[in-house]
Amino acid sequence: MPFRPSHSLLDCELLNLASAFCQLQLPFFFIPLVEMASTTLICDTQPWKDLKAHTEDIKKTHLRDLMNDKERCESMMVEFDGMFLDYSRQCATLETIDKLYKLAEAASLKQQINRMYSGEHINSTENRSVLHVALRAPRDAVINSDGKNVVPDVWNVLDKIKDFSEKVRNGSWVGATGKPLKDVIAIGIGGSFLGPLFVHAALQTDPEAVEFAKGRQLRFLANVDPIDVARNIAGLNPETTLVVVVSKTFTTAETMLNARTLREWISSALGPSAVAKHMVAVSTNLTLVEKFGIDPNNAFAFWDWVGGRYSVCSAVGVLPLSLQYGFSIVEKFLKGASSIDEHFRSAPFEKNIPVLLGLLSVWNVSFLGYPARAILPYSQALEKFAPHIQQVSMESNGKGVSIDGVPLPYEAGEIDFGEPGTNGQHSFYQLIHQGRVIPCDFIGIVKSQQPVYLKGEVVSNHDELMSNFFAQPDALAYGKTAEQLLKENVSQHLIPHKLLASYEHRVTVEGFVWGINSFDQWGVELGKSLATQVRKQLNASRTKSEPVEGFNFSTTTLLTRYLQRWRYDLSEILEIHGNLGKKMIIPPSSQMHTHV
Repeated sequence: MPFRPSHSLLDCELLNLASAFCQLQLPFFFIPLVEMASTTLICDTQPWKDLKAHTEDIKKTHLRDLMNDKERCESMMVEFDGMFLDYSRQCATLETIDKLYKLAEAASLKQQINRMYSGEHINSTENRSVLHVALRAPRDAVINSDGKNVVPDVWNVLDKIKDFSEKVRNGSWVGATGKPLKDVIAIGIGGSFLGPLFVHAALQTDPEAVEFAKGRQLRFLANVDPIDVARNIAGLNPETTLVVVVSKTFTTAETMLNARTLREWISSALGPSAVAKHMVAVSTNLTLVEKFGIDPNNAFAFWDWVGGRYSVCSAVGVLPLSLQYGFSIVEKFLKGASSIDEHFRSAPFEKNIPVLLGLLSVWNVSFLGYPARAILPYSQALEKFAPHIQQVSMESNGKGVSIDGVPLPYEAGEIDFGEPGTNGQHSFYQLIHQGRVIPCDFIGIVKSQQPVYLKGEVVSNHDELMSNFFAQPDALAYGKTAEQLLKENVSQHLIPHKLLASYEHRVTVEGFVWGINSFDQWGVELGKSLATQVRKQLNASRTKSEPVEGFNFSTTTLLTRYLQRWRYDLSEILEIHGNLGKKMIIPPSSQMHTHV
């Protein structure tokens, strides 16, 4: 019977996770295959053939049985810098993982990672380096492209952004009529829009970021549809609005039409000369920037070794986000990304989260034949994560030919989609449970940005959310046997459709292993039942310090870590006024700590 693979990522702080996720994709998704023989595809290697043969053994094994192997489950858990990856619900054995390591060796994965970090032109069709990792490198790092260390150039732009954003935020840079610029519209499309929007959404409810953003607005204009323009300028005053035009060449058709539209909006209200005070650019084409009416001194550069979908850590994202939240907040994001970059470059494969995710993604797509991936963050703050990854993944690995132009005789690339939990549970989870096998990424956060605990409720709001996070992967992995369904009086002819399945996570080594150039142009009722069991456990552990019991090894480990990493803290519970008023309480001190 089919089952659904998935894996879980648990993180303590959402800001760390946001930056880590953004970069987990980036360094790693998309690395073209190091030159084997130009006529050799990865499918011609012995490790690929061994994995193909191994697939038949896996298809005979139910994930329910694999999950009963504690040693296997424990071996499939990896932690780095506050991130905890559990991939035990993958349709894979330890033998599978070992064979995937051999496939990585055949694909020269380690050498290719080194080539990327050394600035070699691994984007061969465009003859460019691939150095988005330099965008968040420490100031004293050395990362070369064409014999030149690019890190000083990166920091020159970051320093310029810091200086400019502070002037705008403190009111020393004002608009044409002398009023402070408190509203920002960032114009861009594709990678100039989706990445920054994802980070903005993640920061909007972060307590520290909220304080820094008081009295300010940040909006993103991407669609050339005039409705998008109307929505973006609705309620804004040109006198207090700053427009950031993001286009590397300053020729992107949709972006430039929207830029001209907002230029007219500003000019008609304040006069043509106001454009220089109300519009700035992220571009390398200073000639067209000046011709447009923007002072070239107010243009912020980025480089041809940064692909658009990898550019959120460049001025593309850093400038609008710094204007909204302050450079110090955005710098934390950059540091989190840099931490993952170093991990990806140096960690051994068995402990390397991006490598593991990439190899498992290749396994699911090319060997098990699962073409899609659901990205399921159990945090509303990550609501824009799946759309961002859709572009990062599908634009990068949506190729049917190798880097040498040879048609691929195997499946490559994934169809990514997703929605925050628990919204997705009431939307498309039914298909995943009983319709099709779709590997899933379950992404959980230990500590809510806005914790709430209501009087009389069994668990806090965040614990209720996380009850579903812990329950759904097991519902997918285990399903119900035919015998269980018969005991529940399910009709015999319905049994095949009632069996639930397993899950998977994502990402990236796909482009590398597949040999494509990723640099040119993610039974609902059973889940509810398991969530109830988790909810009761969370309540018992929070209020009575009862140990976690009655779950498989993987879920027990995740629950225990979740309970240990965040205990109720009086100062961190959100005080709600207005409509909730007296319904909101802080748990008594006896309920504020749990020991598992």
